[in-house]
Amino acid sequence: MGMVIKMTKIILCGCSGAMGRTITRLVAEDDSAKIVAGVDIVPNKDAGYPIFANIEDCNIEADALIDFSRPELLADILNYCEERQLPAVLCTTGYTDEQLADIDESSKKTAIMKSANYSIGINVITKLLKEATKILSKEGYDIEIVEKHHNQKVDAPSGTALALAESINEAAGGAYEFIYDRSQRREKRAKKELGISAVRGGTIVGDHDVIFAGEDEVITFSHRAYSKAVFGKGAIACAKFLEGKGPGKYDMSDVV
Repeated sequence: MGMVIKMTKIILCGCSGAMGRTITRLVAEDDSAKIVAGVDIVPNKDAGYPIFANIEDCNIEADALIDFSRPELLADILNYCEERQLPAVLCTTGYTDEQLADIDESSKKTAIMKSANYSIGINVITKLLKEATKILSKEGYDIEIVEKHHNQKVDAPSGTALALAESINEAAGGAYEFIYDRSQRREKRAKKELGISAVRGGTIVGDHDVIFAGEDEVITFSHRAYSKAVFGKGAIACAKFLEGKGPGKYDMSDVV
């Protein structure tokens, strides 16, 4: 008798958008996950699962929800997940401070995953950066972050660059000041500056370089995303991880 593979049943919010379609394709190739329902105002006949315009109308049992929709739908999603104690992987960005507080409140009732970046590679690098910082910061290495994204991205620096900077600063006991622009400064670089630079152009999906520059040597941690599929893979891994978990706020670092 063959081994039974555990199947994680997923509700996908924003299923007709670019990331929703990417996740649909990835799950179709995954033996241990299945999308049982989608939520989107845009119908998609090729989805292969029922799609509801409103999440309240979705009456299908699931193990986890993945959200790649819009921030204004958050309240409905949180209500739905709280009522059913359904774990949620929140991949939408641009939440207000009030919405972040609502997410914290909901995590007391059900499992919620929220991460600045759902790439498994970025989250492995984050762990490595903490170890590197503990050693190299003490040795006086200067730390700089350079991030590059496509010309349609409206925010700078990226949320991922900020999350990398925060994890470095945490490992260094909060010693660094983040510097975003040196154009108005006529002075040498301070020892405890952490420079964060943003490049925007073309169709760059997302590049992040963290540079440790020391006396006569440079160590660089680089991550390149070649397609948005890396974020979809990470979100699916999180949905599997959250299945059966109790209430609480989880992070991608719990998964990797």
